[in-house]
Amino acid sequence: MKTTRASTLVSLAVVAGIAGFALNAALASRQAPALILVSPLGFALAFIGIVLIALAVPVRRHARGDAGRRVDPIYATRVVVLAKASSICGVLFGTFALGLLVYLLTRSVVPSLGSTLPSVLAVGGGIVLTVCALVAERMCIAPPDDDDRDDPRGGTTAR
Repeated sequence: MKTTRASTLVSLAVVAGIAGFALNAALASRQAPALILVSPLGFALAFIGIVLIALAVPVRRHARGDAGRRVDPIYATRVVVLAKASSICGVLFGTFALGLLVYLLTRSVVPSLGSTLPSVLAVGGGIVLTVCALVAERMCIAPPDDDDRDDPRGGTTAR
C-alpha cells in the first residue's frame, strides 16, 4: 500500500473548500440561513486523531523491534487503512468548514462569535486529524530488511 500523496490531499482540500463556500452562497441567494456547524465536531475530529496515534504506537514499536509481543498483521493493516481514511476525512471536514468560515467572514455584516467559533474549531480539528493520521500512517511503515537492496522510491528491488 502506498502512502497518502500530498497532491491528493491538496486537490480534495480545494474541492471541499470551494464546496463549503458555494453551499453557503447558494443558501444566501435563496435567502435561507447559512450553514453553521456544531462545536463538538472540531473536538471529535481532534479526539479521533489522538486515538489513531494511540492505535499506531504498538505497530511502531513492533516495526522498530522494541516490542516483545508480536503485532497482528491484520491489526496493522487496519490501522494503516484507518489512517489513510482519516487523513482524507480530516482534509474534507476541515476545508469544508474553512469554506463556510470564509463565506461568513467575507460578508459586509460581521458575524457573531457563536456562528464563527464552531467553524474555527472544525478547521482546527480537521488539521489535527489530518496531521495525526499522516503521522500514524508513517508510524506503521516497516523498515526494509538488511538483506534487501533499497529502491529510492521506497520499495525493494531484486537483481
